[in-house]
Amino acid sequence: MAPAATAAPSTPAPAAPKPVLNPFMSKDPKQKARRLARALISDMIVYQPEKRQKAVDDGSLKEAFDEEIKKSWDEYVQQVGEEIANSTPFFTEALNEILAGGQPVF
Repeated sequence: MAPAATAAPSTPAPAAPKPVLNPFMSKDPKQKARRLARALISDMIVYQPEKRQKAVDDGSLKEAFDEEIKKSWDEYVQQVGEEIANSTPFFTEALNEILAGGQPVF
């Protein structure tokens, strides 16, 4: 008679990996607003790098980008709502950090 096969000790199944939270998939409206503000302001530089550099050099960012800033603000308010747009500093922070290169211009 053959010896009975013994089952190998079972190893626990590996734990499912924790989901990585993608900040771009966030449902937090403030996080979305911050990200949108930064994207809108970044687009100004992407599409007009020479204009931005000249405006930085001669200190005329507000005047040079007045129209673009107004259009971006309107888009921002439309997407995040007036309450969040007016109660958070995200848009102004993005203007200063990105468009003005870290200077408190806006």
